[in-house]
Amino acid sequence: MVVKKRCLLWDWTNSSGPGNPGVDWARVRNELRMDQVNFDGPISSVSNWNTWVPPELKGRAPYRPMIHLEQQLSGPEWDWVWNSDQPIVQYFNEPDKNNISPERAAQAWYGQMVPLRQQRGKKLVGPAVASDENGKNWLADFMNRVRDQPPDFLGLHYYGTDGNAAIRYLEEMHSRYPQPIVVSEIASIDRNVGSVWNFTVQLANYMDNADWIFEYGFFGCMRTLADGFISPDAQLMQPDGHFTELMRKLQNEQPMIPPS
Repeated sequence: MVVKKRCLLWDWTNSSGPGNPGVDWARVRNELRMDQVNFDGPISSVSNWNTWVPPELKGRAPYRPMIHLEQQLSGPEWDWVWNSDQPIVQYFNEPDKNNISPERAAQAWYGQMVPLRQQRGKKLVGPAVASDENGKNWLADFMNRVRDQPPDFLGLHYYGTDGNAAIRYLEEMHSRYPQPIVVSEIASIDRNVGSVWNFTVQLANYMDNADWIFEYGFFGCMRTLADGFISPDAQLMQPDGHFTELMRKLQNEQPMIPPS
């Protein structure tokens, strides 16, 4: 039986819209388009760090709207979240690195996210913090402030080079908090392609088998590197919009097998 836990992190720049041409799918072979993502395999959902559904998704998998930063708590983007028919909403992307205090995050949680859950029936993913000490401390403060209305899922990020260290971190956070975990971003930052593959295979297979991990997303399906921190070998999309071999394995293989 297929275990469906792998969220496809589909960068918003892949989608055509105002001021953004998206991927020129007419120039990409049909078998490598999003139309041919294997949604019958381990892919469970799609996220684009935004509140709007990628039009090329065409309803083939659940979408995970994200309140990325505080600006998504008002205006049309908040309206899209409130009126969305999607069951799970993600709240804040690395607020510990974006000058959002646990106090402000908790105030908005009670003011808007809890009513979203109570009135619209949404499941809520808590703020996804970085895995450093600052992120841990931020999360501990936030979780204490919302202890009588905690998130349905614990949001986490992890970037590193050592798969065993990543597993230790996930297990540490699992021991601290009772919520099932959504690892909304994870990837190797190693510059050695073999190490990147080994990290990805080890973590995907581990998380598929951990019943306390609800969902996870490997970063990321985008045409250009987000920054110099991410390993080029961890990319899931080539500059021309074709999928990489790592992406093809993530969407098809379970368990994942290291390359020969």
